[in-house]
Formats: sequence, structure tokens, C-alpha cells
Amino acid sequence: MASTSDPGVEGTRFGFRTGQVIQEWGYDDDVDEDVRDALEGLGIELVDEDYGDVTDSAIVWWRSGDGDSTDLEDLLVDVSSALDDGGLIWVLVPKAGAHGHVRPAEIGEAARTAGLQTTTSIAAAPAWLGVRLVAKGRGR
Repeated sequence: MASTSDPGVEGTRFGFRTGQVIQEWGYDDDVDEDVRDALEGLGIELVDEDYGDVTDSAIVWWRSGDGDSTDLEDLLVDVSSALDDGGLIWVLVPKAGAHGHVRPAEIGEAARTAGLQTTTSIAAAPAWLGVRLVAKGRGR
């Protein structure tokens, strides 16, 4: 069933802005196309994992079958190394009770090991939970 909400509103709730380049990791046939359409509707360019330049932010589609917490940690290190300073990372996982669900605590642990911290979570789509990650603040 297609989303009936305004694509602009759907896209902006992730904190992305028109003209940004967002790198997408873990794309597969189960991702929510309404989320992708909403972002592209904002004038955001979605690029794949093989994109060879710095990006503004990233979306990671992650399922329990994609690997263990060490694999997620390694992926988050790779993702953050491709980001411009201040870039956001959204990890999208199947919601609780759905096949492939990953507990937010597992995401938080992988994020900490990768030098990131969780800030918020949202219902990113009907079947997906989104967890927002940012780089840990650096002390002076």
C-alpha cells in the first residue's frame, strides 16, 4: 500500500535537505520504496555503496540476516568514513516482530564501537524503524 502522506514531509523528517547526496547501503528488494521516493522528491540524490566521493549523509538498510554486530560495526565505520563532517547516518531495520528485526540496543552498541552515538529513533516506514546516528562530539 502506497503512502498517502506528503513526500516532502516524509523526506524532511530524516533531517536531509534539497541538493544533498545521500549514500544508500544495504539496498535490496525489501526496502521501502516510499521512503526512497520521498527523499528523491525533495531533490536529494541517492547514490549506491560504490559511490566514490564524499556524501552528505547515509541510509543503511540492515537486517539480522545481514551479519552480526561486528559486521554492523565494520559497516558503520565504512559509512562514516565516506561522510562529510556533520553527516547523519540513519540505520533502518525491520520493526519488532518482523523477519530480520534488529534490536535498537544492538545498533547502539555497534554505533558506540564505531565512534558514533544514537540520537533518536522514528517509525521510518510502515515496516521499518529508523535509528539516527551522529559522530561523537570531540572534546577540545
